[in-house]
Amino acid sequence: MKKTLFTLTTAVVLGLSSLYAYAADPITIKFSHVVAPDTPKGKAAEKFKQLAEEKTKGAVKVEVFANSTLYKDKEEMEALQMGAVQMLAPSLAKFGPLGVKEFEAFDLPYIFRNYEDLHKVTQGEVGMGLLTKLEAKGVKGLAYWDNGFKIMSANKPLKTPDDFKGLKMRIQSSKVLEAEMRALGANPQVLPFSETYQALQTGVVDGTENPPSNLLTQKMHEVQKNASVTNHGYLGYAVIANKAFWDKLPEDVRKSLEEAMKESTDYANQIAKEENDKALEAVKASGKTEVYMPTEDETKAMQKALAPVHTEMSERIGKDLITSIYTATGFDPAK
Repeated sequence: MKKTLFTLTTAVVLGLSSLYAYAADPITIKFSHVVAPDTPKGKAAEKFKQLAEEKTKGAVKVEVFANSTLYKDKEEMEALQMGAVQMLAPSLAKFGPLGVKEFEAFDLPYIFRNYEDLHKVTQGEVGMGLLTKLEAKGVKGLAYWDNGFKIMSANKPLKTPDDFKGLKMRIQSSKVLEAEMRALGANPQVLPFSETYQALQTGVVDGTENPPSNLLTQKMHEVQKNASVTNHGYLGYAVIANKAFWDKLPEDVRKSLEEAMKESTDYANQIAKEENDKALEAVKASGKTEVYMPTEDETKAMQKALAPVHTEMSERIGKDLITSIYTATGFDPAK
């Protein structure tokens, strides 16, 4: 009898120990992205990792994979949907190919004058509504992270729309960006971000558009003689998760991760402009790229040349959505 009791007690203890060990195993989140660790997105991803692990008291472990070390541009969205990774922060242009074309509104040239305009959308009703449209694709939209406003670069001065004629300009996959380059008389070339430096170096493409932080950290400025601070377009990211994974998280863990996401989003958006300003100064200081600041008249000429893109893309993106952005910002670039 005593032996039986001992055996049962031991079994219970061992069972509880096993259960405790199982419960103590951290939930692993693989967070993949395609830019350098020292970019605004790279730093924000590391901030999220730190906050997530702290706020869940080790119940969650975040593994960050930067610089396309896990998946490249074209691979990462499918990997998320399949559950091979749990989190991404793709550029907003990536959602058009996914079938949520409304996100391409963020690619429209000169739709935002500044960060204040932008945040009225990303932190308001319009932006939150767009994130919910991802759920039908098995994707949970968590937040928007800024990178910054894009500048044009090439191996020739870019001061007027005519200067772009005939240039092969690298873009990420986006019908809006294709239309943008065609409106300038350039030839759009879709290439993965990780292949852009080599394409510029070898002359496969003549130029590209990027926020200064990407231009610097990917060393593109070393193979581009000229850059023009057009600030014509916005590059930002949506932080997303595999919806099935996110929905199955324990409620307390999910709440802690939501808090970590909010704080890392505040951090990301706070440093974005600062990092890009520093990067632009570093590009200038390198002496490898001549940086040009367009005049007010030159900016207006670019806006005029690119305004038709809004009309051309309105059927694809949604005229009502574009109008709602104009209303939120109080700015219509065609007027």
